[in-house]
Amino acid sequence: MFTSVLMIEKALTSADVEFVTTLHGDEAVSFHVLLQPRGDQADRLLRAIDDLALGELDEAARERETPEGAEAREPGQRALEVSLRALHGAGKEARGRLIEAHPLDALKSLVDEVEADEVIVLTDPHYVEEFFHQDWASRARHKVGVPVLKLFSHRKA
Repeated sequence: MFTSVLMIEKALTSADVEFVTTLHGDEAVSFHVLLQPRGDQADRLLRAIDDLALGELDEAARERETPEGAEAREPGQRALEVSLRALHGAGKEARGRLIEAHPLDALKSLVDEVEADEVIVLTDPHYVEEFFHQDWASRARHKVGVPVLKLFSHRKA
């Protein structure tokens, strides 16, 4: 069985599930999902810039309303559960956890633990981080020891 670690930052949409579950054709794939709850307030400006770059003015204005840090844990857990149910509904084996520590350390640890064949980083576009190669996928390529595929999540189900 092929083992993928799927790193996400929000609940998977139905389009996301179809996207990741069809990447390997008919090959059996098990997913180990890592969800990064919202970070601290320092990330807020970068997210607002990304929203503006995508023309999502309403999203940029609502950044202040989104739970962050410890307050983001409960919504993050719900998003993880929704994502796991969606993967199970697509007939895939899937387990998951929230990222408690530094995201790349958690990713490297899980890749080693499950002997993953690949990492899929599925996030919204993060233009500032990507420009400076500080996004998760760029940094993970130098740390995890397996191929890293970067995909953009779908905004709507």
